[in-house]
Amino acid sequence: MLPFKDVELQDRTWIEERLRQSNFKSCDYSFVNNYIWRKPNRIQWADVNGFYCLKSGGEGEINYTYPAGSGDVRPVILALMEDAAERGIGFRLRGMNLETVKLMQTLFPDQFEYTNNRDFCDYIYSVERLTSLAGKKLHGKRNHIARFKDNPDWAYEDITAENIDECWKMNTEWCKLYNCVDDENLSHEACAVKQAFQHYFELGLRGGLLRLNGRVIAYTMGEPLSSDTYVMHIEKAFQEIQGAYPMINQQFLIHNCQDFTYVNREEDLGDEGLRRAKTSYYPDILLEKYVATLKK
Repeated sequence: MLPFKDVELQDRTWIEERLRQSNFKSCDYSFVNNYIWRKPNRIQWADVNGFYCLKSGGEGEINYTYPAGSGDVRPVILALMEDAAERGIGFRLRGMNLETVKLMQTLFPDQFEYTNNRDFCDYIYSVERLTSLAGKKLHGKRNHIARFKDNPDWAYEDITAENIDECWKMNTEWCKLYNCVDDENLSHEACAVKQAFQHYFELGLRGGLLRLNGRVIAYTMGEPLSSDTYVMHIEKAFQEIQGAYPMINQQFLIHNCQDFTYVNREEDLGDEGLRRAKTSYYPDILLEKYVATLKK
């Protein structure tokens, strides 16, 4: 079997070079994403012919992710297929876009079935449009922000060593309010969020917070994903404060993302509330991510 191992901070330089070579827009191809979710999603990686290869899940339900890197990918995928066979499991390769699906069909004709699950599509938006919120469709977002600004005692700040503890305190309050402990999905997310806070500066994350009357009521964290796309990993706000979510979204883009064309706000994972929130911004791209399943 291939020598898969846990994702660690010391692996970052090598991994990010392979991610740059691929330049994918999917949130799956982020070292930060892979690192902070490594425990709840049981993510491990291997260097296969110079490609960054991931597997996730437990025995019997393992998924492999389409390799990131440069060069001939066919022997790499064959090695992953052999690894699955040695583990006695069916081979599933996830995270493919239409371009890599076409390549797979050329390299492995009639060997795979390809499916797309709406729950795992990435929501990608124009930075310019999400900053300006222009147009009739986003009129409601502008109204919510205007209501937020009715209270003049608000402020936006970049997250720094001086204020990050206040963000963690706000996050703890948020988890208590929404009962993260008793919700499996929120519990897993809380584990990832904790890793992001503990290693915020080592991971090179950028973040912003909103204050209202001096109190932190929202924060967000992200990083550059590809040459033209920024990715937002975490965003939290108190829902009862009108305009808090669209305000932190817009303010972070204004201060951190103007050199990028797109912002990826990740998946909705089938959560109805998240889907409504993300579709309400009318994504410019709903990035389909296909799974290739080896035919028996």
